[in-house]
Amino acid sequence: MQHILVVGGNGLIGSAICKAALSRGMQVTSVSSSGRPYQTPKGHSPAWTSKVQWRKGDALNPDTFVDILSEVNGVVHTLGTLLEDGEYKAALRRGDPFKLFGSFLNGVIGQTNPLKKSSQSAQGTGTYEVLNRDSALRVCEAFVANAARVEGPPRPFIYISAEDIFRPIIPAKYIETKREAEQGLELLLARESYRGIYVRPSLVYHAHYRPLTSPAAVLFDLSANLHAKAPLAFPTPSRILRHLASTFPSSSASLQSIANAMVIPPIHVDHVAAAACVALERPDVKGVVGVNEMRKLLEWPERLLRAKTDRSQ
Repeated sequence: MQHILVVGGNGLIGSAICKAALSRGMQVTSVSSSGRPYQTPKGHSPAWTSKVQWRKGDALNPDTFVDILSEVNGVVHTLGTLLEDGEYKAALRRGDPFKLFGSFLNGVIGQTNPLKKSSQSAQGTGTYEVLNRDSALRVCEAFVANAARVEGPPRPFIYISAEDIFRPIIPAKYIETKREAEQGLELLLARESYRGIYVRPSLVYHAHYRPLTSPAAVLFDLSANLHAKAPLAFPTPSRILRHLASTFPSSSASLQSIANAMVIPPIHVDHVAAAACVALERPDVKGVVGVNEMRKLLEWPERLLRAKTDRSQ
């Protein structure tokens, strides 16, 4: 039986991965700062949570769970933050649009106000650098340092990254730290006995657990559909933005990100989880796994593979 460690297994994506892994016959251990089992927004723990070993640990100090690392076949790191104001997660769970807007506003202010930024850095634990990058690197260092007790195929380390679709609404530091993490992990995993997998979801949605994501998901999906059906010579909004990006280098990153958002469809959290589990099981999967690659892993029909990897739309 394959045994995996999910770092952040009581979060939205982490819990979905735990549940999907159990359904595929895997043994699952979760490590989180609280060590508590996953709970739905209504406060109850589903039946499947009784089959997960829930451990309390600090991702920045893997010594708190180092005994597990030599026993697992793979690790899935799901920690991360879209905004340094962590209140946005509670707003999404409650479906509170006003609180969510306030968190986005605080995120912008935090990037432009040096006093607020200094305060966040002093607290340390909630910054992009710590949650999106350093926590993954520390866990991976410990994973590599604690070799498997039993010989087998290369052990996978899956990092839940992201597509670059949120700029300029979300501070650039979000995606920058995600990419820095990918690069650092690739260096740590550059040996035959390991394989790094960098799962890049777009907008992750769930109608019941994250109700505020559903309207946005509908719009993202509609845009991706329309762009996918447009003739190659047709000047779609995304193609116009990419042209402008080449014309105005100072705004290139934001324009490219908006163009990406127009052509990459959203993805349900359960599909992210299922694709991650397939990647754990298949030794040929490594490197970047975007939305299109996730759909291929899940054997979606060719007509539904709309997320164009060449970004030519």
